[in-house]
Amino acid sequence: MTGAGDAVARLVRDEGTRVLATLVRVTGSVDLAEDAVQDAVVRALETWPRDGVPGNPRGWLLVAARRRAVDVVRREAKRLGKEADAMPAIDPSPDPVSVRDDLLRLVFTCCHPALSLDAQVALALRTLGGLSTAEVARGLLVPEATMAKRLTRAKQKIATARIPYRVPSAEELPARLAGVASTVYLIFNEGYTGRATLAEEGVRLARLLVSLMPDEPTALGLLALVLLQDARRPARFLPDGSPALLSLQDRALWDGSLIKEGVELAGRGLRRTPEVPNAYVVQAAIAACHDLAPSYAETNWDAVISWYDVLLTVQDTPVVRLNRAAAVAERDGPAAGLALVDALPGLTEYAWWHASRAELLHRLGSASAFVALERAEETGLPAAHVAHLRHRLESRFSLPHGEKPGP
Repeated sequence: MTGAGDAVARLVRDEGTRVLATLVRVTGSVDLAEDAVQDAVVRALETWPRDGVPGNPRGWLLVAARRRAVDVVRREAKRLGKEADAMPAIDPSPDPVSVRDDLLRLVFTCCHPALSLDAQVALALRTLGGLSTAEVARGLLVPEATMAKRLTRAKQKIATARIPYRVPSAEELPARLAGVASTVYLIFNEGYTGRATLAEEGVRLARLLVSLMPDEPTALGLLALVLLQDARRPARFLPDGSPALLSLQDRALWDGSLIKEGVELAGRGLRRTPEVPNAYVVQAAIAACHDLAPSYAETNWDAVISWYDVLLTVQDTPVVRLNRAAAVAERDGPAAGLALVDALPGLTEYAWWHASRAELLHRLGSASAFVALERAEETGLPAAHVAHLRHRLESRFSLPHGEKPGP
């Protein structure tokens, strides 16, 4: 596709999400709206590169999608021998507030707590992210048929449970926003280990959430966090695909504009939470400590550990403590970090706990690092990380590739 064609495709996808949000409100059906918008998107991709982008692309897509929805409703009514329900008219030039409200309704519908987290992530990618069912399946590592069933069940649950297409009331918002933020961050995390498409979708959805709720600390902190992490993505993997540790990354490759934006957002989030910390804002502050350090050796580990201590006051989990232990290991040495890691409960099936032990045991010169690496691999550590750590262990102990040290 040409550069112009790429630009058209991006415009169609971005506007398509907004059109879908409005059409869901008008039709009352996610399935019908999705099919109608997909038809309009296909027509746009066929005609716009040839005839030029219309002056009001959103209006063009709205009108085309509504016509398709009306045709489907009429055809189905005729098949059943019923009168077609009248469908409300659509304003082809809705004001920004209406578009924002429709998008916000769709975000909270996709991320309703009545749906499982797996279903929330899948539905958010499919509807808000604009990915096809096949793309969602590939991104979340499940067969396409399984994903199709999951999406169908999610939409049926919305219909049968009569999940309302609305923004939650003020008293519902904190709990519901937490689910939305968790879903978006999980999508980003799925991509951050190497699936670029999902990482980009996570950033896009986080930006959407801030545009819809610009004063909400959770939204600000979430976007700051993903931007500060995404800024490092160009340096996270070596040309052969193996991961580059933070200590070895070429910081000249980091995206300075994303770091600047993320730091500013984190600052806004901190100013809005002077008394009760927000978990996403604090995590963004930790990420900012890393991104602003001129080099790994110059990282302010005292500040990093202090921020983890703040995070523990609102999110005291074994995983947070594992991350804090890694920071302690950098400041106080691998033995101090390993003592904290080994004291953590409930992580024996968590791949990164075993990987952390392997790394720290490696630094201490202990061949037990090989056992820890095996457990990390068994519990699901990504293959690229396994290969990278195994290579470092073999180099440390001067072993031929694949050979393990003796007892």
